[in-house]
Amino acid sequence: MNNINKYAENQSPPPAGGGWGVIVIFFLLFFSQCITPAKENNKLLLWYAQPATVWEEALPIGNGRLGAMVFGNPANEHLQFNEETLWDCGPREYQRPGASAYLDEIRQLIADNKQDEAEKLANEVFMGKRAYEDNYPEKKAQWLKRLSENELLAESLNPLSDDSGWPVMEIDEKSVWETKGLPDLDGCLVFRKTVYLPDNSAGKELILNMGKIKDHDVTYFNGVKVGEIDGNNANRIYTIPAKLVKAGENNLAVQIMNYEKTGGFNAVRSGYKKMHLTPAGKDEPVFIEGEWKYRIVDDHPPHAPQYQADYQPFGDLRIETPGHENYTDYHRSLNLTNAVATTEYEVDGIIYKREYFATNPDQAVIVNYSANNKGAISFVAWLETPHPENSVNKVNDHTISLNLKVRDGVMTGVAQLQLDITNGEIFCCDNKIEVKNADEATLKLVAATNFVNYKDVSADPVSRCSKYQQAIESAPFKSLKKRHIEDYRKFFDRFDIDLGNHQNRTIPTDERIKNILTSPDNDLAALYIQYSRYLMISSGRAGTNPPNLQGIWNKDMFPAWGSKYTTNINCEMNFWGVETLNLPECHQSLFDMIDDLVAEGEKTAKVHYNANGWVHHHNTDQWRGTAPINNADHGIWVSGGAWLAHHYWEHFLYTGDTALFVSRGLPAIKGASQFFADFLVKDAKTGYLISTPSNSPENGGLVAGPAMDHQIIRSLFKIALEANGLFTPDDKEFETLIQSKLDKVAPDHIGRLGQLQEWLEDIDDPNNKHRHVSHLWGVYPGNEITWEKTPKLMDAAQKSLIMRGDEGTGWSLAWKINFWARFLDGEHAHQMVQMLLAPAEHPGREVRGGSYPNLFDAHPPFQIDGNFGGAAGMVEMIMQSHQGYIELLPALPDQWEDGSIKGLCARGGFEINMEWKNGRVEKLTIISKLGNTLRIKYNGQYVEIPTKKGEVIKI
Repeated sequence: MNNINKYAENQSPPPAGGGWGVIVIFFLLFFSQCITPAKENNKLLLWYAQPATVWEEALPIGNGRLGAMVFGNPANEHLQFNEETLWDCGPREYQRPGASAYLDEIRQLIADNKQDEAEKLANEVFMGKRAYEDNYPEKKAQWLKRLSENELLAESLNPLSDDSGWPVMEIDEKSVWETKGLPDLDGCLVFRKTVYLPDNSAGKELILNMGKIKDHDVTYFNGVKVGEIDGNNANRIYTIPAKLVKAGENNLAVQIMNYEKTGGFNAVRSGYKKMHLTPAGKDEPVFIEGEWKYRIVDDHPPHAPQYQADYQPFGDLRIETPGHENYTDYHRSLNLTNAVATTEYEVDGIIYKREYFATNPDQAVIVNYSANNKGAISFVAWLETPHPENSVNKVNDHTISLNLKVRDGVMTGVAQLQLDITNGEIFCCDNKIEVKNADEATLKLVAATNFVNYKDVSADPVSRCSKYQQAIESAPFKSLKKRHIEDYRKFFDRFDIDLGNHQNRTIPTDERIKNILTSPDNDLAALYIQYSRYLMISSGRAGTNPPNLQGIWNKDMFPAWGSKYTTNINCEMNFWGVETLNLPECHQSLFDMIDDLVAEGEKTAKVHYNANGWVHHHNTDQWRGTAPINNADHGIWVSGGAWLAHHYWEHFLYTGDTALFVSRGLPAIKGASQFFADFLVKDAKTGYLISTPSNSPENGGLVAGPAMDHQIIRSLFKIALEANGLFTPDDKEFETLIQSKLDKVAPDHIGRLGQLQEWLEDIDDPNNKHRHVSHLWGVYPGNEITWEKTPKLMDAAQKSLIMRGDEGTGWSLAWKINFWARFLDGEHAHQMVQMLLAPAEHPGREVRGGSYPNLFDAHPPFQIDGNFGGAAGMVEMIMQSHQGYIELLPALPDQWEDGSIKGLCARGGFEINMEWKNGRVEKLTIISKLGNTLRIKYNGQYVEIPTKKGEVIKI
């Protein structure tokens, strides 16, 4: 018998994940009636009484690769859509050659308490390479020289030139131009304003305060230059010489060169908090906010250096239906049971219906228009994209094609829209498709890019789209819908949860979110859990990229944080619930990315640390960068790869998939362990092995010995040793090496305030309310700190969380739900659930995180990690299995005293169906998938039951 079979049949996993035995003694019949399964068209609806007016009100659909946001406007329908592989930049090397030569110097500066000097040096020589950095200074200088010779620019700055035809922008407290009608614009603009000064201002020196401007300005007063700063968001406070100042009309012109991402005026942050002019030494302001005229001079600056790529929007499907502006009986919904969105309304006595879904089997976004009268369907449809380099072409009489190229990079994309109708007429002209008097119409949207893998962009998106389109060209809507639902429900129907409060289902979802401020809504919490499963199935299918910061839904060319993969918590949080919520296949998308990061991380380990194994820092993108980015004070964090490797182990503990673990998980875990065996150094003060340089995300800057690093490393080493013993027991050299390091890693410490220390030194600030609570990793998602094994550390961790406070961004609130569940405090955990479900944007509400009307999590802006992490936390309140046994209802709040759950998965290969009443389990059925010994704690008792693989146990 080989080692794999020995583990599956005769061994126990390590304490880190479960300690499950395998002796089988009996078999009992499945008690199938303990839970009523979810039914279509009942409780699992997000629904609204009006169309979406903003993106955060639209409803998401997705098939893992394609995603769309559905607005549901009767007269002007809008589907903003994405394809998961459309990113800017392209394949490249991220490591900075020669970085490791400075490692010892950086370490010594930190040891000498010279943090500022260490960060300065690291920023100069240790951070990863940026795209376009090598020739950017030369190209920028050339562009600025061309601007200096630009006649349009000279005319625009001339106070005597006519600006009456220029567009107008309202400049207020914070007015980056993306929010004022110039989305995703880089380049040179001139802003002009006529400023009227009182008679007593003539001949007096003035102080101009425009606050922050991004990136580079040259400012003129009455045609004379009065100031220039090339500095991202530096304050612009300039002195205007007395000789330039006139009573009455004066001309203020600001030339702004924006090199990357958001641009324009970015708020006065002190004093009046408005742009103003004041006489020197006096407090008599003339406010200059309000209407400014502007002109775009040149919107093609050279590509600015960037550490990692940004996820890109693909395009927009627009459908105009004249005469449908005045509608009644409106209803818009997303049915989680079948992953179909619907819009229904009435116009002139005719009931119209639209259905939308993204089908995985047929790789398309489908929209169907129907009505209860024949010949009632008429509309015009077309495709748009925010990418400037694009074209729309007619393919045939019922198909149009959108072609685009991402400006900053190598990616190209193609989308094709095909229309099928029943009766009526169809016309294709002016790059639009018009339908007249049809009984029914189906729009079939496909999209593809040139992406093959993170090293290869040689695919032909035209042929890919044609293949997708040909496969569904003759498929009727009902067949497409049937295939879609059958495929989706294979995943979704495995799990069900009921927490009561069914009466609230008659209230629109956006109103239910608002009502959370005054009363709990158990059924909304249950809906939130199921919504997270829907979002994972829609954005995290096996064979696709894992969900990024926004899943696959993004409308911005310059999305917040690049909509990348932030691996100091957010990416991992996305997958906290996939195993417990019975979606283990979705873990595969993360595993595929980890495999890529292992390969790239080996390069980073060598170049930056002269170490073996592999390392990954706090962020990655489609091109799988693993080097440190942004700034040393948070970007040099070495534990991202080690944390990610844990996911292979977790998947193994839940599923027993030894083939996957041995072939891919074990090498990743051993490689990450090898890196830390080389990387850790002896602390001169304590003699412990510590992690340096690193940081405690994203708090406190570049340091030596953050607690989070040591918790992750100890956990990694324990897993590596256990797995090595099970699957490669002959590798004694590795075992000896890792055990020798594990014994010396710095332990956790309790500080002067009774808190769990975040750093080696006892310097925690009780007034620090930072959203990251990184030093509690050992509580969750780790399992090193528990009430049973380490009660003193658990108590200290709880004190730390109390000090940090309840408030936070969306994902931070989600993490705190999990913490309070592990602390076995159901009431406090429920308090955090309420904060997560509450409206993100509500007058007077100070908490930043919460839920948008479409239940998307608010960082803000939208980040999907809170959806996934929040659902995982709610389930952690109902069941835990991290201590070697299953515990039922460990942190159940009084509000959830009655409920039921079906298809809940636990470590050791168990699936749980149960009902509870008055906080006690009443019906319990457990399926043993692996034949391990069932160890379970419920209703104040602990039971051990040997099982056989496939047994169904009723307790």
